[in-house]
This record gives sequence, structure tokens and C-alpha cells, in this order.
Amino acid sequence: MDVKYINPFVNAVKKIFNTMIEVPFKLGKPSLKKDNVPQYEISGIIGLSGTVTGCVVINLSKDIALQLVSALIGDEVTELDDDCTDAIGEIANMIAGNAKTDFPSEGTSISVPSVVIGKHKVSYPSGLPIISIPCITDKGELVIEVALKENG
Repeated sequence: MDVKYINPFVNAVKKIFNTMIEVPFKLGKPSLKKDNVPQYEISGIIGLSGTVTGCVVINLSKDIALQLVSALIGDEVTELDDDCTDAIGEIANMIAGNAKTDFPSEGTSISVPSVVIGKHKVSYPSGLPIISIPCITDKGELVIEVALKENG
């Protein structure tokens, strides 16, 4: 998996966190994920198709989700309701939009993200390595998971 396809998403997360929601974070050490069960109960899933296929998952805990959404809308959110879910989808959408601007491959479509809440598995493309990149904020940790491949 080429880092040139991963970096636009990592940079997009950095940009959104630092400018839009003003939650600074540090990247942890990337590792290889062995299963399709997310670490946390909330996932924003961004699919890619065309020249590059696969998915990017922004995976976070309820606590982090509530804090990010509160930062985004400027008002304290204490419940994981429909509005909160929509806001998580919007954050994932902003990440996808920013990543698309820097994405090096012509002919790749990036989908509107879907949000999954609760205990779940992600349908990563079979046979692809899943790179897990922890992001540490002062409010806790979230994970960017990337499973992409270039189609010859």
C-alpha cells in the first residue's frame, strides 16, 4: 500500500482537527491490523473506487465523538443522538473532501462516508493489509484505518 494514498487522509484529519474543530493531535505509530473489528464503537467509513479501491475508516469512542461534535458546533453535546451522528458524518465528509484534493490518482471516486455506531465489523476488501494509525488528542485517542490498493 503506497503511502502517497494514505497521506492525503492523514493530512486531511490534521487539517480538520487543527482548523475546523481546533482539537490538536499527534500521530502515533502505524501498525498492521489483524482483524476487521474496530477498536471503538463509532466508525466513519469512506469508500474508494476506480483506480484505487478500498476504504478509510475514522474510528472513535463515544467520549471522543461527543467532544469532537461539541467542538464542531460550539455547544456541549452529551448524547449520541441523530444530530450527533450527522455531525460525525459531516466530520468524516470534510476529511474525505480534503483528502480528495490531495489524492494523487485520477479516476478514483471517494464516496460520501457512512457512520456506524455500536458493536460492529468493517467489510475491508479481502486480502488487503489494514494499516492502523492512532491519533492522540488531549481528549483521548481515535484511529485512522486504511485498506487501499491500486488497480493495475
